[in-house]
Amino acid sequence: MLERNAEKYLNQWYRKNHRKPLVLRGARQVGKSTLVHHFAEKNGLVLNEVNLEQNLYLNNLFKTLDMDSIIRELDALVGRNIQESGALLFLDEIQATPHAIQALRYFYEEKPELPVISAGSLLEFALADHHFSMPVGRIEYYHLGPMTFMEFLTAVEPALNRYLSEFRINETIPVTAHQKLVKRQREFLFVGGMPEAVKAFVEESSFVEVTAVHRSIAGTYQDDFSKYAKQKDLALMQKVFRQIPRIIGQKVKYSNISREDKSGNVKSVIDLLVKARVCHQVFHSHCSGVPLIADIHENVYKMLFMDVGLAAYLTGLDWIALQALDGDGLVNEGKLAEQFVGQHLFNPLEPPQLTYWLREQKTANAETDYVTASGNQVIPIEVKAGKSGTLKSLQQFALSKKSTLCVRFDLNLPDIRRITHSARIDGGSIPVSFTLLSLPLYMVEELPRILDELRSG
Repeated sequence: MLERNAEKYLNQWYRKNHRKPLVLRGARQVGKSTLVHHFAEKNGLVLNEVNLEQNLYLNNLFKTLDMDSIIRELDALVGRNIQESGALLFLDEIQATPHAIQALRYFYEEKPELPVISAGSLLEFALADHHFSMPVGRIEYYHLGPMTFMEFLTAVEPALNRYLSEFRINETIPVTAHQKLVKRQREFLFVGGMPEAVKAFVEESSFVEVTAVHRSIAGTYQDDFSKYAKQKDLALMQKVFRQIPRIIGQKVKYSNISREDKSGNVKSVIDLLVKARVCHQVFHSHCSGVPLIADIHENVYKMLFMDVGLAAYLTGLDWIALQALDGDGLVNEGKLAEQFVGQHLFNPLEPPQLTYWLREQKTANAETDYVTASGNQVIPIEVKAGKSGTLKSLQQFALSKKSTLCVRFDLNLPDIRRITHSARIDGGSIPVSFTLLSLPLYMVEELPRILDELRSG
């Protein structure tokens, strides 16, 4: 069984004195249902599962908000008393019966002792089509994405995880461990975090099997498009789906995605795919302060795909291409490195929100791959797929925003140092000084902890 970090959150949720119904949100096939099954089994709970997609008639019952009637019907459906001690109610595919979302409020208010988890992968579509008051403050959300690199490590070589979780600033990582981690991180670029793909890799150690899983998942997603797109949009949606992995890291221009379709149509399709969590927008922020998302330019953004392994598959980098790549070959795969870092920067307790910084001038463009915040500190992030690269954009950001700390991810061992450089401005130059935190790509999940340590130190 694949271990997920989200299990720790479920344990904390379950043991709360004033527990609210929990809604697991995320794209299809990221493991929401499996997570609940594993959690219930591990904790010896009786799992009362109702797949609402298979019981659409329940929507009218939920609409009544009559909890006694709802409980009686669910009792009959699962064949036992769902309120017994040690039981967990799991409402899967909750987007299929939208009024069940509204009813969660009354589970909280009238049945507080009953632990309720719901899961939905197209929740935004259900909410957009129905007009009722959301149970704000009476439910919790957890956003589940693909498996992370550290979850992948736990499945393939768990002994390596401690070099990440126990790392401290100014400490070293053994070269042998570093080399193993770089190797595993490269594998993750092609396997990705879709649980079925990771399971295939763990059991078969074969990129052939992983590619077969990716092919199946990509096909399933395209089959699903008819659930949230009009017939006339299906061909364009399939085109955009396959194009997004090719434009990761690039400022989106609709004409580069499809020259045959109107920009407005392309934008509408992207909006649908974002709602379905198939892809994510990374917005240009002016980075004047926190929260960064409050200072964005909504029409200037880059795209991330849902998973780096699926992105690699859709760009043609299958197991044959992987075998042909040497150490220098991977350096050219900057898009995958940017995707890898980006999908690990999301906070599962918040909707997917990432920002970057862009300055466009005729003679001096500058762009950082991402911008994050640690407390009130705004921190630019650069991603390098190899061991070398310039610091020009970080220098320009530090100059423009007076940043004292910048972060770079690459293939080198961890390092922190003071950087002083002359940046060009208005035909002259001005000294720029900042602290550069350089981390290997595989350490991206530890970034929030490391930044907190730097702030408190």
